[in-house]
Amino acid sequence: MIKKVLTVAGSDSSGGAGIQADLKTFEEYGTFGFSALTSIVTMDPDEGWSHTVTPIEPALVEKQLKTIFAGGPLDAMKTGMLGTIEAIEITRGYIDNYKMSNIVIDPVMACKGTNELLQPENVAAMTRLLLPTATITTPNLVEAGILSGIGELTSVEQMKDAAKKIIELGPKNVVIKGGHRLKTDRAVDLFYDGSTFTVFEDELFSTDYNHGAGCTFAAAVTAGLAKGYPVIDAVALAKKFVSAAIKNGQKINPFLGHVWHGAYNHAEDRMGKKEE
Repeated sequence: MIKKVLTVAGSDSSGGAGIQADLKTFEEYGTFGFSALTSIVTMDPDEGWSHTVTPIEPALVEKQLKTIFAGGPLDAMKTGMLGTIEAIEITRGYIDNYKMSNIVIDPVMACKGTNELLQPENVAAMTRLLLPTATITTPNLVEAGILSGIGELTSVEQMKDAAKKIIELGPKNVVIKGGHRLKTDRAVDLFYDGSTFTVFEDELFSTDYNHGAGCTFAAAVTAGLAKGYPVIDAVALAKKFVSAAIKNGQKINPFLGHVWHGAYNHAEDRMGKKEE
């Protein structure tokens, strides 16, 4: 039977990240996606593309999860941007009640394009309540620096130190996404299972069309786990999936470009590409 996968995250009205990225990725992996919205992110073109995050009422988050779990436990789930502490508590309740496994915690702390961290108290609640349930957590360099308490990470050795500290917070595995902030000519991600480090390297694409890359990566890991891949193999495939998505990123509007979630499977070709 088709694997069922859940994302508990924010909605990105521009279509590239958050719930939208997750569901597109789940589909490309051949899994059936469910979504519980915790917040809605909007961007105002009249105000320099400024971001606004509007949390969903916790009672409505609860109703969504009740609907989703009506059929019983799912094969995997991930969390992304979490709107309120109450939503985090509710999510933890469903994880416990349905004895969920294959859990990916993407510790989203800010919207791409902004420097403002989202609700530090939410980050603390996520760290306390959700990280200990995680099969794997997928922080970027900024998030890993905050979770570990180390601060700015600029080298693979610092990423290793951060990974060790993050594992102490409870997740079984961690992958720290390097990206452009690492100041190398390769796209470097670090995986740690509590005993062994694995460095994943790939081509680093110089592009601004990478909106949604982090969400897409975490969603790909989630779908891979749902399909029975060992954690490190799910990460390796997710790396290939998101690299193709970034390489084939598309300009969506005058303000930003998105990764193309269909790139790895050549989705545009499957439906028949018109000749130019």
